[in-house]
Amino acid sequence: MERRTDLAVEARELAGEDISGVDFTTRKESGMEISRLTVKNHSAGVKLKKDIGTYITIDVPAMTDNFLSTDERILSIGKEINRLLPVNGLVLVCGLGNIEITPDALGPKSVSRVLATRHITGELARSTGLDRLRPVAVLSTGVTGQTGIETFEYIESIVSKVRPNAVVVIDALASRRLTRLGCTVQISDTGISPGSGVQNHRKSINRKTVGVPVISIGVPTVVDAVTLVCDMLEVNDAKTYEQLKASLAPDNRSMVVTPKEIDLLIDRASRLISMSLNCALQTSVDLSVIESLM
Repeated sequence: MERRTDLAVEARELAGEDISGVDFTTRKESGMEISRLTVKNHSAGVKLKKDIGTYITIDVPAMTDNFLSTDERILSIGKEINRLLPVNGLVLVCGLGNIEITPDALGPKSVSRVLATRHITGELARSTGLDRLRPVAVLSTGVTGQTGIETFEYIESIVSKVRPNAVVVIDALASRRLTRLGCTVQISDTGISPGSGVQNHRKSINRKTVGVPVISIGVPTVVDAVTLVCDMLEVNDAKTYEQLKASLAPDNRSMVVTPKEIDLLIDRASRLISMSLNCALQTSVDLSVIESLM
């Protein structure tokens, strides 16, 4: 029986918490619970259905509750992102997803608030006092149905041209629990498979495929309907699972569930991610300075 989720902590719940080759720690900080899961070998990765690497899961207060842009959460999340980034060099930030579909708009909305600085160089940087800024390039990829270009092809071509030291990809995720929607941020150094949350798998974007480290950032915005019902009814046998799947996903036409306040969640989640990422990238300047440049 398949329980669909993009979150490593949920994959650990499903596979069993006592797995050899997996390190897991958790702590409290800035009113958030921060979990760090490390998949150390191939065997553990197969059991979790996750690539070898580090997965940081941050449970935040409900994003339907207002928060200030200078909230300590931004600084704490920024530090977690920064730990996965190279110390120096150009970073390419890519927003994945479809701006026209609200649950899938996290990536495009987030990158619209990320400070692009690659063009601020030389005398311009010195005269404006911005010579301490790290070079950052920003890209919104759209989706293949809009552009006719695979997301991987888009990013690969830009990487080959601008030669960043790392790529950051931002995308919406799928969870197995409604309570996690808009309340969880996952950061990973293993890259991402675009469209996996809605069973529209495309070529993976990771260090192996694009040639530089790829850090992924995401927030779950949908739950697979079959997974949701099976969890609610505590279905554990294959026969009942297949019956529910046939009813809820006839002819393999999957359905996902999203909160009614998804527009608000996406707006606030994108603000949280973009400002946290700005803090992670521009460690030499204060958050107030970054805000003044946006």
